[in-house]
Amino acid sequence: MPRNAGENVALPTLDYKTWKELVRAMGGRFNPEGIDPKAFIGWLRPMSVFGLTAAEVSSNAQRVERTQRDVRLDGADHYIAIFQVAGQSAMTHNEQVLRCDVGDVVLVDVARPATFFASVGAELWKSVAIVLPRRSLVSHLGFEPRGGLYRRGGTAAGRLLLDLIRNPGEDGGSAHSCANSHMRLAVYDLVGALFAPVDPAPSRHADKLFMRVRSIIKDGFADPDFCPDEAAARAGISLRYLQKLFTQRGSTCSEFIYSFRLDQAARLLHRRAELAANQHLSEIAYACGFRGYAHFARKFRHRFGHAPAARPAGYVHARQQPNERVPSAHDDR
Repeated sequence: MPRNAGENVALPTLDYKTWKELVRAMGGRFNPEGIDPKAFIGWLRPMSVFGLTAAEVSSNAQRVERTQRDVRLDGADHYIAIFQVAGQSAMTHNEQVLRCDVGDVVLVDVARPATFFASVGAELWKSVAIVLPRRSLVSHLGFEPRGGLYRRGGTAAGRLLLDLIRNPGEDGGSAHSCANSHMRLAVYDLVGALFAPVDPAPSRHADKLFMRVRSIIKDGFADPDFCPDEAAARAGISLRYLQKLFTQRGSTCSEFIYSFRLDQAARLLHRRAELAANQHLSEIAYACGFRGYAHFARKFRHRFGHAPAARPAGYVHARQQPNERVPSAHDDR
């Protein structure tokens, strides 16, 4: 259950400058406005949640702003999930206008400006916030959440996430244990459950990333050990996100890799036919990333409808040898 705002008395009060500096160190430049700095009172209790930065934050400021200039100056690139735990507030962010009651949660993209407003007449507002690194969050979820999303209090994912933030357990402050690395992923999953789009479409960021993955596959497909795991590692994303990129485009990464291999094989076979070369087909299979001829022949027939050694109807080449040997399925044994 959310704690009573009166519990702030257990925390030391902070002046205007100190509060700003602590908030900036935690999540970026946010500036209290609408109050005389001499009359400002704030509180901040930092927490470490499975290696993620979090805090209980409160103040009597009527407005807190993060301007475009703030975004440019600190260059922060993460999300902040913010729970309203006392008072009421409103927010303008990413062309959205939101009103939050106790228990509601919003997702802020700090790469975009945002303004928070306390409810009129409120003596203070209080929130619980957790900082979510963009790259690792997006890599794990397989989609890029949009800042400005919010969910009403009472959802199972919201209750679980808030409880994990406020009560991480004895080892929750460590970033290094194996258990806590899994718990960070649990936090990401709860964020995904809260803010996943209903029907995520590829974004501009995803399109650029897909083209990068495509280039990586083009450079690596000839290696028999090259696989989706290797493509994901070279792209710096999770295998889950990699597969999501291809699923959104009606394919799989494995199919895409084999497509490159088979296209290359078709080019080499065409050149072999034009030159009437005696190159064994198994050599072409190996050169295109296949471990054996049998697997290559099966994939090739499925893709092109004929065996690798087949010639177009009526094809005759002056240098073609009448007894040219075609590999059998036993050649790769």
